[in-house]
Amino acid sequence: MWDYTEKVQEYFLHPRNAGELADANAIGEVGSLACGDALKLFLKINKDGIIEDASFQTFGCASAIASSSALTELLKGKTVEEASKITNKDIAEFLGGLPKEKMHCSVMGEEALEAALRNWRGEAPIKHDHDEGKLICKCFGVTDTLIRRTIRENGLKTVEDITNYTKAGGACGECRDQIREILNEELGREARLVEIKPVRKGLTNVQRMQKVMQVIDADIAPALAADGGSVELIDVSGHTVTVALHGHCAGCSSRNATLKAFIEQTLREKVEPDLTVVEE
Repeated sequence: MWDYTEKVQEYFLHPRNAGELADANAIGEVGSLACGDALKLFLKINKDGIIEDASFQTFGCASAIASSSALTELLKGKTVEEASKITNKDIAEFLGGLPKEKMHCSVMGEEALEAALRNWRGEAPIKHDHDEGKLICKCFGVTDTLIRRTIRENGLKTVEDITNYTKAGGACGECRDQIREILNEELGREARLVEIKPVRKGLTNVQRMQKVMQVIDADIAPALAADGGSVELIDVSGHTVTVALHGHCAGCSSRNATLKAFIEQTLREKVEPDLTVVEE
């Protein structure tokens, strides 16, 4: 028997929002009975883009029912923009976790949500990775494209992980060697990305002072001079830049805005993002 959390058991035995939603204006349907799981998600979205109600119809196991029910609870009261950011990880976390062998149930919920929101916007359904790419798992209709996407989005490291998230390799097992090849390619790609990622080196204090002086002379001083003011660089110590304001800037009521919103922001953009400017 699967090791279900109390919340998974509760949402399976007493599912929230089960059944068809008669006045739904957004419907998303994913999965297939042939593959063992199917989900139809119903949403009622008002004119302000807020999800007022949600329900579901699911054919599947306890995790599929619990995940679908949890998804409807997560969606109620959210804006369409907020809802579009919900992922399978959010569904699993809401339930206190899912058995690793059942993570594909939460993935189905994420895909149903995407389909429902596209339906509400009047957009044509998109082909999922189940339909695109080279067919790897004939038992569950899983392609290499879906396997690669799932590896990248969830940081999968083993063939078993891939089976848990996509079902691929979970029946006859003939495709497991192909799955392993794809996994090795993706893990190799990840390693190469880490290797070629440039390492940002910090500026030395001398380099920082030179760049600060250049930006003050070229960008900041001319702008202040146009309003009858000027700035003097006093010191650069670490990431703290000390200046003195003169002319109209010295007695201006908005001197703090000049100091922070203009001088500090300009130096952060053109020298380093963590610089702080203070007045002598």
